[in-house]
Amino acid sequence: MKKQFGFAAIALVASLGLSGIAQAEEIRVITSGGFTAAYKILGPKFAAATGNTLDTALGPSMGKAPEAIPNRLARGEQADVVIMVGYALDDLIKQGKVDPASRVELADSRIGLVVREGAPKPDISNVEGLKKTLLEAKSVAYSDSASGVYIEQQLFKRLGIEDQLKRKSTMVPKIPVGSVVATGDYQLGFQQVSELLPVPGVSFVAKIPESVQSVTRFAAGIPVGAQHPAEAKALLEYLASTQAQPDVKATGLDSVSR
Repeated sequence: MKKQFGFAAIALVASLGLSGIAQAEEIRVITSGGFTAAYKILGPKFAAATGNTLDTALGPSMGKAPEAIPNRLARGEQADVVIMVGYALDDLIKQGKVDPASRVELADSRIGLVVREGAPKPDISNVEGLKKTLLEAKSVAYSDSASGVYIEQQLFKRLGIEDQLKRKSTMVPKIPVGSVVATGDYQLGFQQVSELLPVPGVSFVAKIPESVQSVTRFAAGIPVGAQHPAEAKALLEYLASTQAQPDVKATGLDSVSR
């Protein structure tokens, strides 16, 4: 089985014209949560095909946490690839920390809802259903990344329930929102779908209605001063390729229209 996987990966990357790198290198990648599930599938395929190894660190696209990608780069942490929310990547490009020519768009991510495994699934197929679900909930959790910022600063206001939700909603830092729903600490959990699906102990309900949805575009780039820019470019081309899209979609992300 392992050999079959290796041959398939080699054929895939060769078809993209990415297998001509002469010497295998260790590529340092820092990725934020929304694309991580897809990266965990695609990264090993790329490594198997090219002989490169991937040294991966995780961190949010923004925020005050020391693990946040902008903070890592600000203190001089080395990286060959950063994968993050598109507008946060654009900020790093404006600051001169990421090569603008290297920017590649990877996937769109939508916000979804989970409840504890075994709990009834509410109907959020329309805006009124979502509003009713939030008003009736005892507690609501959301992430400290792009999706949570949208929920806290915009969604509750758009639904006209900001005041009612203040006392029972919480932004959860650093850890997956699904994990605090699985333990029963919170009744409802909102985060990007790709970050909810891998969490055990919760049941995925649905994406929030499109009319109040916030779509986060994930993109990637190569930091200025990267040690392995050629290998990094090959990895980014693979992650954005047509051949990679089935794995991208399987993790709850949507393909970018090109």
